[in-house]
Amino acid sequence: MSYPKELFHGDKGEVSGTLWSGGSPPDLVIGGRTNVHYLATGESTGGQYGLYRWDMGSKPGGGPGAHFHRTMSESFFVLSGTVGLYDGERWVNAAPGDFLFVPPGGIHAFSNPEGPGSMLVLFAPGAPREAHFEELAEIVASGRQLSEEEWADLYHRHDQYVV
Repeated sequence: MSYPKELFHGDKGEVSGTLWSGGSPPDLVIGGRTNVHYLATGESTGGQYGLYRWDMGSKPGGGPGAHFHRTMSESFFVLSGTVGLYDGERWVNAAPGDFLFVPPGGIHAFSNPEGPGSMLVLFAPGAPREAHFEELAEIVASGRQLSEEEWADLYHRHDQYVV
């Protein structure tokens, strides 16, 4: 394996870092039980990756069913509490420091099995996942019921294939 193609061609580097404060309010609240922080979106990283902090509340449950992505990998790093992670074969109650990498095509899911839990979710390369998260939040908030065809369309538009 070699280093990727150069993306910066300057001689001296530049001041261009962006600091995100850990005390920032969430960018999105889903159903009053999950807070999502957009740490680094696919757009803000030039498509290199998307990084999100996913804070799940005290009410167990929720999370997507088993699915896969065709265009990106997804990784999960547990920060606190317990996060249910599915690797395509088995569910594990993951603890702080546990990590799951899922390559494109890998079946996976996550849940909130016991109560509060927080994790980092990394998509690579970066994709416009915020639109997917926001659409799900709107569906939950409105109580709107989608047909099977509408769910299939939503998932297809956001590279999410349910198994």
